[in-house]
This record gives sequence, C-alpha cells and structure tokens, in this order.
Amino acid sequence: MKKIILFTILISFTVNFYSQNINKNENSIIERFTLPDDYERISVEDNSFAEYLRKYPLKKYGSPVLLYNGEEKRNKVYVSVFDFPLLKTDLIQCADAVIKLRAEYLYKNKKYSEIKFHITNGMLVPFERFINGERVIVSGNKTAWKEGYKKGTSSDVFDEYLKFVYSYAGTYSLSKEANPKSIENIIPGDFFIYGGSPGHVVLVLDIAINKITGKRIMLLGQSYMPSQEFHILKSYEKISPWYYIEDDILETPEWTFDKGSLMGF
Repeated sequence: MKKIILFTILISFTVNFYSQNINKNENSIIERFTLPDDYERISVEDNSFAEYLRKYPLKKYGSPVLLYNGEEKRNKVYVSVFDFPLLKTDLIQCADAVIKLRAEYLYKNKKYSEIKFHITNGMLVPFERFINGERVIVSGNKTAWKEGYKKGTSSDVFDEYLKFVYSYAGTYSLSKEANPKSIENIIPGDFFIYGGSPGHVVLVLDIAINKITGKRIMLLGQSYMPSQEFHILKSYEKISPWYYIEDDILETPEWTFDKGSLMGF
C-alpha cells in the first residue's frame, strides 16, 4: 500500500512537470510526445516495427483505458491510449497485446511467413497453416492440426488465427520463444517480460538519446489483466512518461522486472 501511495504522489508531480511537453492534439507517439532538452529520437528503418509503433494511432488525449466489458481501468497509470480494438471477451491481456501489435504489423506488410507464435504447450502455430486451410484442434493438453477449413489471407482468417493464439499463448510461451537481448542493443519493439502465471510484459515503444551525455530514454506500453486497451505508461522520473534505460531492475507502475528481462522478436 505504501508503494502505491508513493507512486501516486510521484506520478502526480511528474505528470504536471511533463504535461507542457505533450502535444495534446496530435495522435501518434512521434507527434504527441516531444523530447526532454538535448534528446533526439534514435533512427529506425522505414516500414520497420519500430516505425509502426511510433506512428500507431492514439485515442484522443485524456481518453480513459477501457476494459473489454466497457468499464474504465481504475489504476490511472497511463498517459495515453492506443486506438486498439478489443474483443468482447477477456482474451487480449498483456502478452496477447504484444502479439497482436507484432502480428498486425507483419500482416499489414504481407509478411505472412513471419507470423508464427508458440502456444503454452510448446506447439508452434504459423499463420501460413491457417492460410492453407488448417486449424488446431485442442483436446485437454493435446493439440493436432486438422485440414478442411477456410483458406486464404482474408481478415476473417487472420482474426481467427489471432483469437486462437490469444486463447492458448501467454507470457510463458512468449518468453520461451523470444530472444534475450542486452540493454546496450535495445530498440523499439523489444520488450521486458516475466513469463509465468501470472506474468507480465511491457513493450518498448520509442527510444531517444541525449546528444551530450549519450544517456538513453524510452517509452513503455502495456495491456494488463483483465483484457484492456493498450496504453502508454507514466514513469517515476521527472521526465515522465519517459524512462531512463538502465542495466538494472525496471520499476513500472504495475510490475517490477528483474535485470536481464529484456527480449525481442
């Protein structure tokens, strides 16, 4: 309880400190969030996942985070909300939201062969097999492929694929298939993750570097439990919502990640 109260006090200060550097009428990360003095965004490749995240549409500034049932998230740990459609069931939680963003980026760019995720029992589920008319049949802990279903790359086949992955993947499976990364090589699109039940993951949305000192900062986003819209987190720092990038534990409003928790696709 003391930690929650302290965080609330710190967040109240940092948001007031940084709100003057938020362009409230803009609707993407790169346009809405200006940088602290002497910082510049790192360069990213055109059409990369990093660029996709920087330009992902945001809801109107001040919009609340909504849960899958339409209720508002009670813990106001966020500064902005992705325009991120949910299902009407409690499926798109933290790992699912990261999977959704990654898969939709690949789908938009027709990189169908790269859309593949493991589910919790270790089975790899490539989207290409759904394209070929196959589906996974689940019986207890056993899974098997079956033919004879709708083929193609249409949005309804893709949505069916994602709904299956949401149902059977999670932080555990995502942490097992991801690649560990050193903090020195962090890029937008990487994520800090604890794979477990419960577990959690936050996605690195943007990175900037101080032109004088070389110190780096990042924006972080998450979904949570129950299923809720993806949102950009406030931080404890006076530069909130930016976080300093340190080779140490990472304190976020709703989870603490151990050193060495950084992974990437």
